[in-house]
Amino acid sequence: MAEKGPIRLDHWIAAILLMTMATIAFVNVLSRYFINFSIGATEEITINLFVWMTVIGTGIAFERGAQLGMVTFFNLFPLKMRKWLVVFGALLGAGLFMLVCAYMIQAIYDEMTLFRATSPSLGIPVWIYYAGVPLLSVFVFRGIYRGARVRLAQLDGTDA
Repeated sequence: MAEKGPIRLDHWIAAILLMTMATIAFVNVLSRYFINFSIGATEEITINLFVWMTVIGTGIAFERGAQLGMVTFFNLFPLKMRKWLVVFGALLGAGLFMLVCAYMIQAIYDEMTLFRATSPSLGIPVWIYYAGVPLLSVFVFRGIYRGARVRLAQLDGTDA
């Protein structure tokens, strides 16, 4: 069930990105219908906003425990082992996303210094699109931490 309280920044960003993507796609459909012209940049923008929204959604999923898991198998273990598995899973998730961030930062550096590639439709430097992944991954790390904390508290029988 959704938690009550103030709307968080990650929820706002995801909502704004989704609204922007829907608006861009709708405007493109209208332009095709009424003036038989497709706005080429809409696909470029929508795809990159989708990637950013996926990063934020990953953090929300980790926090809610909505990522893929093997609950039936997990419940077969004794309590102490389940606690260890929660911590181990959180460390693996954080480690994986640290690798993603490291590779993205390397790609950003390469794009800024070596390749200087620009996007096909708008001519924006490609590294600007790449920069969203490491910047927004803050929400993933926060989601991993909060999700693990909540699951450990549930295993202890207390509230987080």
